[in-house]
Amino acid sequence: LDPSLDTWDFSSPLVSLWINRFYIYLGFAFGISLWICVQVVLKKQDKNSQEKSVPKATWDLMTNGSVSHQKREVFVSGVKIFYGSQTGTAERFAAVLAEAVTSLGLPATIINLKDCEPDDHLVEEVTNRNVCAFLVATYTDGQPTESAGWFCKWLEEAANDFRFGRTYLKGMRYAVFGLGNSAYTSHFNKVGKNVDKWLWLLGARRVLTRGEGDCDVVKSKHGSIEADFSAWKTKLISRLQELRRGEKKPSGSNCKKGKCESGQHGSESREQGSRSAEESPHRDAEEEEPWESSSEEECGAEDPRGLNSVVDVEDLGGVVGRVKKDEKEKEQQEEKSSLFRSTGKNEDSERRAMITPALREALTKQGYQLIGSHSGVKLCRWTKSMLRGRGGCYKHTFYGIESHRCVETTPSLACANKCVFCWRHHTNPVGTEWRWKMDQPEMILKEAIANHQNMIKQFKGVPGVRAERFEEGMKVKHCALSLVGEPIMYPEINRFLELLHQCKISSFLVTNAQFPEEISTRNLKPVTQLYVSVDASTKDSLKKIDRPLFKDFWQRFLNSLKALAEK
Repeated sequence: LDPSLDTWDFSSPLVSLWINRFYIYLGFAFGISLWICVQVVLKKQDKNSQEKSVPKATWDLMTNGSVSHQKREVFVSGVKIFYGSQTGTAERFAAVLAEAVTSLGLPATIINLKDCEPDDHLVEEVTNRNVCAFLVATYTDGQPTESAGWFCKWLEEAANDFRFGRTYLKGMRYAVFGLGNSAYTSHFNKVGKNVDKWLWLLGARRVLTRGEGDCDVVKSKHGSIEADFSAWKTKLISRLQELRRGEKKPSGSNCKKGKCESGQHGSESREQGSRSAEESPHRDAEEEEPWESSSEEECGAEDPRGLNSVVDVEDLGGVVGRVKKDEKEKEQQEEKSSLFRSTGKNEDSERRAMITPALREALTKQGYQLIGSHSGVKLCRWTKSMLRGRGGCYKHTFYGIESHRCVETTPSLACANKCVFCWRHHTNPVGTEWRWKMDQPEMILKEAIANHQNMIKQFKGVPGVRAERFEEGMKVKHCALSLVGEPIMYPEINRFLELLHQCKISSFLVTNAQFPEEISTRNLKPVTQLYVSVDASTKDSLKKIDRPLFKDFWQRFLNSLKALAEK
């Protein structure tokens, strides 16, 4: 054999390795990478197993030398206890409840309703995770105690004011315990019922059925008001423990369409509540439900949202039928009685009053102070704001009109439109001409100022109200004839304006652009500020939005704008 050939054959594997060295390097790199990955995975598995076997605090001490708190969701951050007391019972109950809450490890804050500023204290609970407990007593004639008077008045007005709406306190959680005496059957625990109702109307969520303490030991469910409170407190503490764990379940009441059966009235009601819970296992106890009651008075067959209860301003449409029916019946009675009237009576004495009894009741519950038979006055929310040193309405921004010195009134609750956006839901009278009894302008102005001052007086001593603003508010300098209705319909509007200017009170009048003749220079006396409402830009849209009674509404609208331009 050729020795050179043997040498070549011996070295051929080395040559082959040299030629394919790139692939060899690649294989080594892949192997090392795979080994590194395996080691990383194994170390992670070991670490996880250690964390599972060793408590969190011990593991933190071993690794970081300190203990880190585990992050978890907080469902209840604390409890705020509001009380309104006259004899000290509610205050004593508040202290007992605070002690029980503290024993759960939750912070408890006790607040006297006399020192409570609703605009601040309640609104801040919307975003907080607190639970608010209200312990309120019913005093003479079903009225709140002196310390809770302002709070209840603010809550009632807010619940019936369309500008607040049903979501004003959405997110706030609350429970109510009322103190009363069943010997006064007509208004037993009335304040507690109302506070519960008004909070619900503003969008707050009830976490526990309202409790009712009875000072009458004979009729008290548990033998005394202290025992009634103790039973309710036990339920509230249990409910707080459930809320802390994030649990949600029905609060023990069965409420449907405002007719409620509370778990506080014996086994039958409890059985009904449990059946409801079984039928609706996924129902959230904190979701919005019609306000519920623990009393037979409110759980009867009558609709609690009727005319005899506080009506939400947004729900007045539901009572329109009843109001119209009452008006129709009264008109029929008046027609029958008019047959027996003397023919010597003049035309004005035979005209009916604009404000019917049913309408008077509905408007009074909305916060209106009615004057005579067709006028009204109401305290503007901007007036309340400026009394506290806060901002005013746009008239203050544009024209320097101080809201706390402005009386908001109207000499005519009637209107010639049925606007779809009207917050009155058309319960006010409508017509194209004046056909009601007429009060004298001197009386209307006098009563408007007097009622306005009386409403201002109720702010004396209210937390946050500035003394200098209070004194200024008693002296009316401006009058806004823009409350509701059509003020220019009032036949004596010119005399009313003259009286305002004689008293050195500026006038601010808003009309709905359906009475061009009354707006014209020759018919309407000078007004400090005259406004015409322009709710739409075309004939069709104006008809759909304002729903005017006049057939020639569009021409009246255009003529009103022309009359305004000539002023």
